[in-house]
Amino acid sequence: MSIFALQSIAGGFLDEDLENFNKYFDEWCIQFETYDDAMKTMKTFENQETIDIVEITPLTYPKYFFRTLQGTIYATRQIEDKIICVVEPFMGSNFRIAICDLKTSNVRLTKTNYKNIPSIEGAFANFGE
Repeated sequence: MSIFALQSIAGGFLDEDLENFNKYFDEWCIQFETYDDAMKTMKTFENQETIDIVEITPLTYPKYFFRTLQGTIYATRQIEDKIICVVEPFMGSNFRIAICDLKTSNVRLTKTNYKNIPSIEGAFANFGE
C-alpha cells in the first residue's frame, strides 16, 4: 500500500502542524492515503512550486522508515510483513541481506557476506526465513 507525503525541494517532509518541514520522514510527518488528498493540501500553500508530492511504496520503505539501515540499497522486495533488501553497508564492503520488519521496525542483517551482486542474486531471489 502506498502512502503520499509532501516534501520540500530542500528535502524536508511536512510535519503534522502543516508549518514546518522535518529533515527525516518520521511519525510526526503528515501522510496521505491518496495523491488527490496530498494535492488538496498542497494547493493551500502559497509556495506550491517549492513542494513535491512523494509516493512511498513498500519497496521504498527502507529509505523512509528504517533509518537504522545504513549503506546503499540495491534491491528490495516484500515478503509478507517484511521488506528484504540487498545492501552494501559501506562502500567497498561485502553485500548482505537485510530483513526489515514492518510491524516492529526492526532491521536485521543476515550473517552471510557476499562479495558481489551476482553472488547474492540467487540468495535474494530465493530468500525465505
